Amino acid sequence: MIVDMPETTTQAVNKRLVSLRESSGVVTVGRVLTLVVCTLDSSEAEDAIAAANDASREHPCRVIVLARGDRFAETKLDAQIRVGGDAGAAEVIVLRLQGELVNHESSMVIPFLLADTPVVAWWPRGAPQFPSQDSVGRLAIRRITDATFAPDPQAAIKKRLESYAAGDSDLAWSRVTYWRALLAAALDEPPFEPVQSVTVSGLREEPALDILAGWLASRLGCPVVRRTGELKVELHRPSVSVGITRPQTGRTATLTRTGEPDQRFALARRETTDCLSEELRRLDADDVYAEALAGIAKVTYE
Repeated sequence: MIVDMPETTTQAVNKRLVSLRESSGVVTVGRVLTLVVCTLDSSEAEDAIAAANDASREHPCRVIVLARGDRFAETKLDAQIRVGGDAGAAEVIVLRLQGELVNHESSMVIPFLLADTPVVAWWPRGAPQFPSQDSVGRLAIRRITDATFAPDPQAAIKKRLESYAAGDSDLAWSRVTYWRALLAAALDEPPFEPVQSVTVSGLREEPALDILAGWLASRLGCPVVRRTGELKVELHRPSVSVGITRPQTGRTATLTRTGEPDQRFALARRETTDCLSEELRRLDADDVYAEALAGIAKVTYE
């Protein structure tokens, strides 16, 4: 069910939400969190809602979508409520802000927060420079950004360390979860020699590779080189080299090891929904992510 409420107020939206809940049988019991999605405009909101709806099937939640409009337009609030099949396992409240309301996002969110439920903030695009100091970010215990869609993705992921606060994370980090697992498994086989050097290669505008390189640099304590070129990671030991390669748009990766047959693995690029679901599984600080950000400074770029 989708209910549009043009030129309304937060109080009216709350009353209508309670009415819909009573008439349709939707309850807030079982909601594990409140997800606040901060979008740049209404056109971006639909993609974010779709990802949040899919993620809600694993994490039942209330989703509050803030769609920022023209801050110089006439001040008004247009709202939309989605419950039932149109909202996955969530209940979705879309708030389209115009005029002065754009400058008061947190005030628009607070009336809809569920009591005693953790708040997670997500910026699909246009994340603030310091998420933890943003008005919405201060309400949240977890703050999720995505450097992939920044104007300069590589510069964006490098700056995440400057703004880092416990509870911050970036979907670029979740996009390399399976890569990290494969690399860790590859190193957990003989010969157990120290890694002497690492090469991480791929598109320049793919920040997931930068943070992967930072993670390897922080964990292995050896020289790590980040290059632009084909998508691959190579680990060099004194007697054995291990590599993982995959076509840029492919779904299958090849694991190579000196003196052994090649192995192939399913390793498609992760969708935003999968990355968001992973981030919502933990609400504490991700210390390994922080270490990976710090490790980027140790990476050599060629």
